[in-house]
Order: sequence, then C-alpha cells, then structure tokens
Amino acid sequence: MNFTELYDKTIDNLFAFGMKYTSDRELVKDCIQDVFVKFYTKRDYISVTANNVESYLYASLRNRLHDEFRHNSHLCDGEISDASNASLLKDAEVFDLERMEDESSKINTVVRFLKCLSPRQQQIITLYYMEQRKYDDICRIMGINYQSVRNLMHRSLLRLRFLATQAQARRQGVAV
Repeated sequence: MNFTELYDKTIDNLFAFGMKYTSDRELVKDCIQDVFVKFYTKRDYISVTANNVESYLYASLRNRLHDEFRHNSHLCDGEISDASNASLLKDAEVFDLERMEDESSKINTVVRFLKCLSPRQQQIITLYYMEQRKYDDICRIMGINYQSVRNLMHRSLLRLRFLATQAQARRQGVAV
C-alpha cells in the first residue's frame, strides 16, 4: 500500500479517534498532519519496525495530542506579560485548558486501567475501541472464533468497570 492509499484509508478513522481526546477539530487536524509528515519522513525506518502501520499511526496521534496538551498547560505556568495577555485571553476561548487537562487525566486513568488487563484483553480493547475494528476483523487478527471474541470483550469490560469502581471508592474514602 502506498502513502496516499494509507492516508485515504486511515484519515477519517484517525480524525474520529483524535476527537475522542479533544473537541478542538483544528488541533486534531494539525496533529494528524504532523503524524503523517513524521511518518513520511521516516517511512523507511517505520515500515521495517512497525508491525501494524495503522496502530503506529493511532499511537503517534495519541502521543502527539498528549504533547500538545502538555505544551499548552506549560504555557499557562509561566509569567504572562501585559503585551501577551490579550492574545492569551483570546487563545483561551479556543483552548479550554481545563477541559484538555481533564481529558488528559481521563486518558491517563484509562491507560492505567488498561495496564491492569491481560495482554489479550488489552489487545481486544485496542482493536475494538482505538482501531475501531469489527468483531470479524478481531477474530482474524487474534486467531479466535467469534464467540471467544465476544466473551473476551465482555470479561475485559467487566474488569475495567471493576477497576473504575475501585478507584472511585478509593477517591471517596470508602473501603473496598
């Protein structure tokens, strides 16, 4: 598959994936562009090392968005001069930093919960939710039958719900 075909095949799904992290459409578009530029410039190295190029693109986009969230939160940590104050106030309308930090916190929590799952559970969650694969595709990728995919997904979601309930109880000071 050439670069243009890869772009055409993945752009819509990458955009939908990015919109799960933030509602800033332009930020997602910019990050996707950065990911494809980096991919193109390093395509010889990446095509050899990345088993699944699409997974690489999703992970790169997620990391790029995280970098933007961190960068934007650091902008607010420094002193603000009067000259830049007006432009930052205008930018505040575009970038709701609190929302981005909240989204970033939620993403970090989900990632922490995912690390508590078995490798197969992590794989099925990634394939279904992050790569937006259908159960039939997951059957082929994981080499298991349809009912096993459904059972594994069910057990994975139960485990994630249990972990979320435990974390919420700890935050509220309730004994688990």
